[in-house]
Amino acid sequence: MALLSLQNAQLAFGHVPLLDHTDFSLEMQERVGLIGRNGTGKSSLLKILAGIDKPDDGTLHTQNGLRVAYVPQEPILDAASSVFEAASLGLADAIEARDLYLSGAEGLDLDALQNRIEALDAWNWEQRVEETLHRLHLDPAQSIGALSGGNKKRVALAQALVSRPDVLLLDEPTNHLDMDSITWLEDLLLDYKGSLVTISHDRAFLDRVATRMVELDRGRLLSYPGNFAQYQTLKEEQQAQEAVINARADKLLAQEEVWIRKGVEARRTRAQGRITRLEQLRSQRAQRRDAVGSVKLEVSSGQSSGKIVAELDGVSKAFVQADGTRKTVVRSVTATLLRGDKIGLIGPNGAGKTTLLKLILGELAPDSGTVRQGSKISVAYFDQMREQIDLDATLEDFISPGSEWIEIGSKRTHVKSYLSDFLFSPARANAPVRTLSGGERNRLLLARLFARPANVLVLDEPTNDLDIDTLELLEDLLQQYEGTVFLVSHDRRFLNNVVTSTLVSEGDGAWREYVGDVEDWMTQSARAQMNSANAAPAPVPQASKPAPAATAPAPNTAKRKLSYKEQRERDALPEIIAALEKEQAEIAAQLEDGQLFATDPAKATQLSTRHAEVEAQWLLAMERLDELSISTA
Repeated sequence: MALLSLQNAQLAFGHVPLLDHTDFSLEMQERVGLIGRNGTGKSSLLKILAGIDKPDDGTLHTQNGLRVAYVPQEPILDAASSVFEAASLGLADAIEARDLYLSGAEGLDLDALQNRIEALDAWNWEQRVEETLHRLHLDPAQSIGALSGGNKKRVALAQALVSRPDVLLLDEPTNHLDMDSITWLEDLLLDYKGSLVTISHDRAFLDRVATRMVELDRGRLLSYPGNFAQYQTLKEEQQAQEAVINARADKLLAQEEVWIRKGVEARRTRAQGRITRLEQLRSQRAQRRDAVGSVKLEVSSGQSSGKIVAELDGVSKAFVQADGTRKTVVRSVTATLLRGDKIGLIGPNGAGKTTLLKLILGELAPDSGTVRQGSKISVAYFDQMREQIDLDATLEDFISPGSEWIEIGSKRTHVKSYLSDFLFSPARANAPVRTLSGGERNRLLLARLFARPANVLVLDEPTNDLDIDTLELLEDLLQQYEGTVFLVSHDRRFLNNVVTSTLVSEGDGAWREYVGDVEDWMTQSARAQMNSANAAPAPVPQASKPAPAATAPAPNTAKRKLSYKEQRERDALPEIIAALEKEQAEIAAQLEDGQLFATDPAKATQLSTRHAEVEAQWLLAMERLDELSISTA
């Protein structure tokens, strides 16, 4: 039986139907990924499921006692509250019931109140909040105002999770989260025992988390079993079948239109049944809701820059923090960046990715070291904070101030036609920018960015709020772009499909360049760590007298606290090792008497190969367990 179901729902803004006689149901322990174009009504649907908004028509049915928690795209939290106080708001009913019981007010039905307290587990609400905050790695005493965007998202999740909901509704949960935080969120949702509906455009996130994909397309909800990769396969098949059916219907309609327009003699003898069928064909064609057009992206790289775009030699940069201490975000970085490079900057929030970009472009002066920019550089900059947007300007003036025409390469285009390439209708060209949604503002910024010739594109978090179709088109554009690209993003799939090398923050201001995409960086980094762990320590010669600490520091033997990811890895390794040992023993038992080689040599060879693979995996797992154990010994 479904936990909740929406039947025959209708919702429209103006003449545009967002939900058109739509049905939806959510089963137990389902994890649904909700996708669709910007502006199609995904957030509105999520609010209807949460009971916050109501459809124009239709009904929402929920099981009795169902607990639903909703986390919006931009959580609203009191900046003056502590993390503990903000998370406790998720248990407002439990806190109110317990406080009322303890007040001893006259006329209370204590038996009914006691039953309510036990049902809400209100006696232990503080413990529940503390356990949730510990699980989410949040400091209960910290002020909300001092948190980053990613940690505010964690507090909003804590506020939802403390109520132990049966259904969790998340709107763009990966926005403002760095890669480690996204991985942490994926692990959290995979362990979650309830049902989930999440809006997301992060394809790697959906591939790992979702068990069913639901697409909101032209007012209809289309359901596809499996994760995002399976959805793509099924969607392509569906679109191919739909195109064939529509083409046949259009061909038949064209034939009938030719027939009905024949001469007077033919019209006198036409059959009434055939006329009726023609009217039906016209009606069906009028009611068909064609897919919204795709964004058309193109950019001129203009005049080529010099071979060297930027050269950094021992560059460092530090900032004074609120508590008066200095934090170094770039330390002794040396790199040569060449024309045509597509470089991804990767690191946690606050690591200094934007600072490093500004140093490369000459917008910031380094504290030490030198930065040399190449010749003939023309930069187009996409700002993640959207500071370039004038909210009071019209779309037309924002794209092309003072002119109705835009020139891209050798092509001259009217600004209204250019805006239509980015899915803005001519009727909206004179509307103010402030009327646009977050995703539409990002699309408008891309339109402005690509309207100017540039040989260096700097994209700082361009993927936030963009729908999947636009993301894929942007990927194609950047792959074909002949200039240099600097890309800051936490979208792993987007980075993998675009970049040719990565600059990765390795902590304490250190940055290192890796050839290849994100997967290549992770492979190279893991191999380097393994080689470092396996390397034998060099013998330390015995000195006749102890050397001063300032000139010869002792080896660093202080124990290191494991990260959350490393702790999970260490906890899982004994189980993995035991499973490998069990599998190896089972294979050895099958091969022991040699009989299998005579009866089924192919299987025997396969098992022998697998035995060697298991042994190699077991050895690596044992070495990794030793490495993690030594780190905290």
